[in-house]
Amino acid sequence: MATSRGEFSSRLGFILAAAGSAVGLGNIWGFPTQTASNGGAAFVLVYLVLAFCLAYPAFMAELLIGRFGQANAVTSLQKMSHSLLQKRFAFLVGFGGIICAALILSFYGIIAGWMMSYAVEPVTKLVGLTDASQWVISQGLVRNLLFTALFMFLTIFIIRRGVEQGIEKWSKRLMPLMIALLAILIIYVMTLDGASAGLQAYLNPDLSRVFKPDLLVSALGQAFFSLSLGTSVMIIYGSYISKKENLVSLGAQVTLIDVSIAFLAGLLIIPAMYVAQAQGVAIYADDGSLIAGPSMVFAVLPTLFEGMGAIGLFVGFAFFILMSVAALTSSISMLEGPVSYAVERHNMQREKATTVIGILIFVISVVIILNLDFMLDLVAMVATEYGQPIIAMLCCIFVGWIWHRNSVLDELKHGNEAVEHTIFWKIWPWYTKFICPLAIATVFIHSL
Repeated sequence: MATSRGEFSSRLGFILAAAGSAVGLGNIWGFPTQTASNGGAAFVLVYLVLAFCLAYPAFMAELLIGRFGQANAVTSLQKMSHSLLQKRFAFLVGFGGIICAALILSFYGIIAGWMMSYAVEPVTKLVGLTDASQWVISQGLVRNLLFTALFMFLTIFIIRRGVEQGIEKWSKRLMPLMIALLAILIIYVMTLDGASAGLQAYLNPDLSRVFKPDLLVSALGQAFFSLSLGTSVMIIYGSYISKKENLVSLGAQVTLIDVSIAFLAGLLIIPAMYVAQAQGVAIYADDGSLIAGPSMVFAVLPTLFEGMGAIGLFVGFAFFILMSVAALTSSISMLEGPVSYAVERHNMQREKATTVIGILIFVISVVIILNLDFMLDLVAMVATEYGQPIIAMLCCIFVGWIWHRNSVLDELKHGNEAVEHTIFWKIWPWYTKFICPLAIATVFIHSL
C-alpha cells in the first residue's frame, strides 16, 4: 500500500519535508513577534521547554499513528480503534485535524501572499515602477486576492505532483535556500547599530515573567503551531515514512531543526527591530507593549530596509523571499492532509482532489479577505489557539489509552529493535498517556 500511495525516498527527504512543514511563518514571523510581545528571552526559555516537553512527545504520537496506519489521518486512527464508539471518536479527531489544516491554510495563504507582494516591491522600485511599488504594499482587495491566488496556485502545483516528486523534491530545494538566506541576513543585521541591544533583549531572560499565564499560553500555542501538530499533517507525513526508519531519532531531529530555526529567526528579527529603533522607528509603546504586534514584519522592517539606502532594496528582497519560501514549505503540508483524505476515502484522482480542495480553501480565503478586519484574527485564533492543542491532546489520548501498548512498541521496533531498552520507551508511553494531555488541558483551560 505504501508504494501505491507514495513514500519518502530517503531519510533526508522526510526530515526536510517535515522540518519544512514545521518551519514556516510560525517560526520566522510568529515566533519573533511572540517573543517581542512576551518579554523577550523569558518567552524563548518557556518555548524551548514546552517544545521538548510537550510538543515533541505529541509530535511522536502523531508520527507513530501515521506510520502504523499507512493511510490518511481518519483511516490511521480508525485502524487503532477496537469498537464502533472508538471508530467514531477516531473520525472526529482525524477529520477535526483536516478541518484545522484547511482553516490554517485559508488565513496562512493571505499572509503568505503579503510576503510575496513585499518581495515584489523592491524589484518594482529598482526598475522605476513607483506606482506599482506602492500598490503591492498597500492593503487593497485586488492586491490581496491576486497574491493569495498566486500563493495557492504554487501550493496546488507542488501537491498535484505527489509525495516524492512534489513534497520531497521541493522541500529539498526550498529548505536549504531558506536556511542560507536566513544565515546571510543574520550576519548582515548583526553589523548594524542597535543590533547588540536587540541581542541582549533576546538572550537575557526576565525569570519573573516565566510563569505568567499569557506567556505560557502563547508559548504552548507557538510550539504546537510551529510543529504543525493537531492538523493531521504529521499523521499523513508519518504514513509516508519507510518502516526501516528509526522514528525516535527522526522525530527528535525534526523537532531540533524546527526549534533551531525559530531561534535563528529570533536572532534576525529581534536585533533588526532594535536596529530600526536606533534609526528612530518606534517599536514599543510607553507601557512596554509592542506597537506593531502581528503586523511588525510589514510595519517595522520595511522602514528599516528603506533606511539602508540602495542596499536596503536587496536586503528587503532577500528577507521577503525568505518569508515566502518558509510559507510555501508549510502550506504544501497543510494541503496534503485534506488531499490524502479525499484520495483515499473517496477515490478521487490526486490531481483533481488537489485542485478542487485548493480552490475551496481559496474561497474561504476570499471570504476572510472580504471581512479582513475581524475574520483574519478570528480564524487564526480558532485554528491555532483552540483547534491545534485540542486535536494534539486527543491524539495523545488515542496513543496512550486506546492503542494497545504492545502494538505501540511493535511499531517503534520497526527501524529500532532495541527501543524497548532505551530511556525513550521508559518515559514516553506514560508521559504521553498522563502528562501531555493533562498539561495541555491545564494550559488550555487556564487560557479560557
